[in-house]
Amino acid sequence: MKSKNWYVKQLKRKPVQITRFMVQAVFLLFLLYVGFRFYQFYQYFETAGKTPFVERPSAVEGFLPISALVALKVWLTSGSFDQIHPAGLVLFTFFVGSGIIFRKSFCGWICPVGTVSEWTGMLGKKIFKKNFEIPRWLVWCLTPLKYLLLLFFIKIIVIDMPTFMAKDFLNEPYNKIADVKMLLFFLNFGGFTLKVILVLFVLSLFFKNFWCRFLCPYGALIGLGSIFRITKVHRNEATCTNCEMCTKACPQRIKVHEKEVVATPDCTACMSCVEACPIKDTLNMTVIHKKVNKWFIPVSFFVLFIVVVSIAKITGHWDTVISFNDWKELIPTANDIGH
Repeated sequence: MKSKNWYVKQLKRKPVQITRFMVQAVFLLFLLYVGFRFYQFYQYFETAGKTPFVERPSAVEGFLPISALVALKVWLTSGSFDQIHPAGLVLFTFFVGSGIIFRKSFCGWICPVGTVSEWTGMLGKKIFKKNFEIPRWLVWCLTPLKYLLLLFFIKIIVIDMPTFMAKDFLNEPYNKIADVKMLLFFLNFGGFTLKVILVLFVLSLFFKNFWCRFLCPYGALIGLGSIFRITKVHRNEATCTNCEMCTKACPQRIKVHEKEVVATPDCTACMSCVEACPIKDTLNMTVIHKKVNKWFIPVSFFVLFIVVVSIAKITGHWDTVISFNDWKELIPTANDIGH
C-alpha cells in the first residue's frame, strides 16, 4: 500500500496529467451517455413508438468525420453550410483547425478512441511491467500508413468529388441517417470486425497508443497543423541531464530527450514530458517562440471549444433540419438504405 504522502506528492508533481486523466474519463462517460441516448432515440422509431421518445443528441455527429469532410468541402467551395449534420461540421472544422495552435489536443484530451488506446497501454504496463518499444526501422515503415489512409480520403472527397456531387451526397438518405448506420454497425458488427478490434487491443497492450501512432487518419489530419510550427516544446540542452524521463512519459513515444524542438505532428500537447522533467525550465511549451505556462494550451483549447460550440448553437448551426417525420420515415428503412 502506498502512503497518503505519496499520492499527495503525485498530485503536486503532475497536476496537468491528473487533470487530463479526469477530463478523458469525463468525456468518455459523456460520449457513452450520448451513444445511449441516441440508441433510445433510434429505438423509438424502430419500435414504432413503443419505447419512450428521447431527443436526438446532436453531439453524436462528432462520430461522422467522412460526412463532415464532404460538408467542409461544400462549405469552402460554395459557401453552403451543411444543415443535415451541422454539429458534425462544426466539431470537425474546429478540431482540425485547432491543430494549428493547440496541436493534437483533441487526441490527447477528448478523443474516446485515443483515451481507450492510451488506457490499454497503461494496462499493458501494469501487466508486463513496461511498454514495449517498436524498432525504429519498423516505426518508419508503419508511420506512413495513417497518412496513406488520409490521402485516400482526401483524394476521393476533396480532389475527385465535384462540389455538385458532394452537395447531392449530403442530401441523400444514406448521409441523412449516417449516424444510424454507424449505430447499427456497432450493434451488429461481425466476426471480422471483432477480430480487428481484438488485434488492435492486443497491439495496444504491448505498444502504447498503436492505433493513434500508426493508423488514425483523423489524428493525422489534425497533426498537419504542426507544419506551421506555431506551438512547440523546447528542450534546453544546456540544463538537460538526459535522464529520458520526458521520453518515458510521452504517450506517443516521441524521443523528446533527443530533440531540441518537439515539432512532430504526433505531439498531442498533453504536457506529460514537461511535467516529467525534473529540471526546471529544461522543457517548456512555447507559442510563437514565447514560453507559456503548462496550463495555457489545454485551458485555451477548452475555452475556445466551448465558445465555438456555444456560437454554433446560438446561430442555429448545431441542430439538424431533419424533422420528426423524416426520421419516422428513414429509420425503419435504415437497413435497406445504402450498403
